Amino acid sequence: MSVKELMQSAMFLSDSAGNTKGVLLNYGLWNQLLSLLEDIEDAEEIKDLKNKNEEVISWEEAKAQLRQDGIDVSS
Repeated sequence: MSVKELMQSAMFLSDSAGNTKGVLLNYGLWNQLLSLLEDIEDAEEIKDLKNKNEEVISWEEAKAQLRQDGIDVSS
């Protein structure tokens, strides 16, 4: 779902003077929005790591290394 579609599903709460005071989202929409924000945050972190010339490995490689160190990683 795009940001535009998410915003069209939001309900805005206003006071008696018509001033917007809050936003109401259904729980499913909230989860989609949260997932979108987490993806954006992850992308920014990866971008920052690449700019610092730090090694970036896949999640599968990271789990393999953790398992070698005796750390239980599910899935």
